[in-house]
Amino acid sequence: MVTAKRVFPFVLLMLIAFALRGTSQTPDPQTHPMDMQMGMMSITRAVAVLNPASGSQVHGTVTFEKVSDGIKVTADVQGLAPGQHGIHVHQFGDCSSMDATSAGDHFNPSHMSHGAPTDKSRHEGDMGNLTAGSDGHAHLEWTDPMMSFMGPQSIIGHSVIIHANADDMKTQPSGNAGPRIACGVIGIAK
Repeated sequence: MVTAKRVFPFVLLMLIAFALRGTSQTPDPQTHPMDMQMGMMSITRAVAVLNPASGSQVHGTVTFEKVSDGIKVTADVQGLAPGQHGIHVHQFGDCSSMDATSAGDHFNPSHMSHGAPTDKSRHEGDMGNLTAGSDGHAHLEWTDPMMSFMGPQSIIGHSVIIHANADDMKTQPSGNAGPRIACGVIGIAK
């Protein structure tokens, strides 16, 4: 025989479940999978630790910090030949191949042409060039208005590639920057 004492908890749980169902939000179809995975947390910093590729000795770090007018990029790279070297965000966070081709092409979710970092029409991953001194060290610091930590333009989980040559900022699709000599996956930082 069913008693009120047995039915009441069941009915109460059903009412709570029904009430909660009405308040749940369905994900926005434009939400990036990484945003959903991170629970829509606010990301303010990211970092890529660069490791050698293609037999080079190039290594360093690239940090990304959210600022009011975009993402501030700071790169410190050692082991470079003196001169300019292309630097780009690439589509995959995969640096597993010896030549870093596993990182794919330039990160370009808006399907734009390759260009300079100051061009209005460019890949989201186009960061221009680093200039190494005679000691092989290069430092780059600038703010990118197109980069993001959220949505389809999010750089989180993609990779940074340093190239052997300068990016000419016009040759399609990648600026004719030559072999990939360092690679690092962009991850969330404290």
